[in-house]
Order: sequence, then structure tokens, then C-alpha cells
Amino acid sequence: MKRLHLIALALVLFAANTAYAQATASATATATIVTPISITKDVDMNFGNVAVQSSTGGTVVLTPAGVRSATGGVTLPSTATGTVTAASFTVTGNGNYTYSITLPSSPLTITSGSNTMTVSTFVSSPSGTGTLTAGTQTLTVGATLNVSAAQAAGVYVSGTPFDVTVNYN
Repeated sequence: MKRLHLIALALVLFAANTAYAQATASATATATIVTPISITKDVDMNFGNVAVQSSTGGTVVLTPAGVRSATGGVTLPSTATGTVTAASFTVTGNGNYTYSITLPSSPLTITSGSNTMTVSTFVSSPSGTGTLTAGTQTLTVGATLNVSAAQAAGVYVSGTPFDVTVNYN
């Protein structure tokens, strides 16, 4: 009988210990929806008035700050500059978030009748990555205008706009 009590006591103790070998914890699930990033064009890019020699082409480099310089046979009139502006965009989204900037990688063709020039080597300020201080930032874009020798006179405009893409990092 004593032996039977000891076996029963051992079974009770064993059963009690296995009941306490299990534990449970709980967790919650959370998601944060952020304000979508957006970009709006404020100002189009304009290289202004450009003159070219008949024998030598060249370029007009327009910085994101709207400052231009000429190379080769291209000159920039000092009195009749025309409208000179870097493209300007407003980027909005969540404050203090960073974002990446993607500029055109292929040249853009601009035309005047059947005459063409290309715009290439797009650059921006900020360059590569921006920060949405207080949820907004101005992004400016410059580029290089490639002018041929004896380029025909006219107002040259792109048939399609160029794209600037922004994405949260």
C-alpha cells in the first residue's frame, strides 16, 4: 500500500510539473500608413537665348541654380538673355523622411519645325537624395543643351516633357 501511495504521489507531482512547462505571451500588430510622396512641377526648364557660330557647335550648361555657361561656338547674349530657369518641382510627404531622385538618363529631343537639338546630362539640387524638412522640399533640375554648328534659329520645345521621379528611401 505504501508503495501504491508513493507511485500515486509521483504521478501527481509529475503531472503538476508538466502543467507548468507551458507559457503564453501575447503581442500586438501595428502598421503606420505614411503620407504618400508626391512631386509637382512649378517651373519648366528654359535655356534662354543662345547664339551659335556657323562653323562650330557647342553646349549650354544650365545648373540647378539657374546659372548657365557656354562651351565651343555657343555664346550667351548678355543683354537679351531671354528667360533662363532651371526646372523646379515641389516634393511633399512625411516630414524628415528622405527620398531618392531619378532623373532622365536618355537625351531629350527638342524641336523647332524639322530642326532638333538634344538636352542631356540632367543634374539636380539636391542631388541623388533629398530630405522632406517639415514635409516639403524644392527640387531644381538643370541640364546640358547640345547645339550643332549653324543651328537654325527658332524656339525649340520638347514634344514630350521629361520625368523626374521621387521615392521614399
